[in-house]
Amino acid sequence: MTEGEVRFRVLTVCTGNICRSPAAERLIRRDWAAGEPTIQVVSGGTSAMIGEPIQISMAHLLEQSGAYSGEFCAQTVTAELVNNADLVLGMTRRHRAAAVALAPAATSHTFTLREFTRLVVDGVGDFAPSPDRADSLRRLVEVATSRRAPITDPELDDIADPYGRDLDAYQLAFAEISDAIDTVGRVLDGLPMAESDSAAPSPPDREDTLPLRRRGWGRRR
Repeated sequence: MTEGEVRFRVLTVCTGNICRSPAAERLIRRDWAAGEPTIQVVSGGTSAMIGEPIQISMAHLLEQSGAYSGEFCAQTVTAELVNNADLVLGMTRRHRAAAVALAPAATSHTFTLREFTRLVVDGVGDFAPSPDRADSLRRLVEVATSRRAPITDPELDDIADPYGRDLDAYQLAFAEISDAIDTVGRVLDGLPMAESDSAAPSPPDREDTLPLRRRGWGRRR
């Protein structure tokens, strides 16, 4: 793919760039980009384990979901990556802040993943999907930006780091990531929202670690 062909760029950000942000990268490539060569999705870490592959537990979860986990090398998030992105998605508020610190001009289109999903759901009535996926994504960013407002519990916008923890932690992080991405995918595809998508997510129950799924936002079928 040449630079001239890319019309929309998504950057996902976490800490080590081996668990959360690569999972989001690969799921967004599958569900939002939908094979479109005009959409580029990459990821980076604020303290990246440079050159490392996706952590094996997260890679297994990706493969089980039908997403590709291979050919990946962790990289550090840079000002250039942030500046080049049309949408920056941190896995936590700390990652969002780190991206903005690198490139303040990106503030308007930098969110946490769960924050972006919440704002898209809130503004779904203002969005009409287009056959042009890049244009649809650009419009969703505009919708989300226009809906920004403080929330009662900002921690709801964070996805906890599973690195070094047990499989349940990976399943929970993966479920939160995949549910958020699936919900935005439903909007992009013009599918009706599931009943639980119509409001902001409820406070997460950290004991709820169902494999690959989590109660809340619905997946596409």
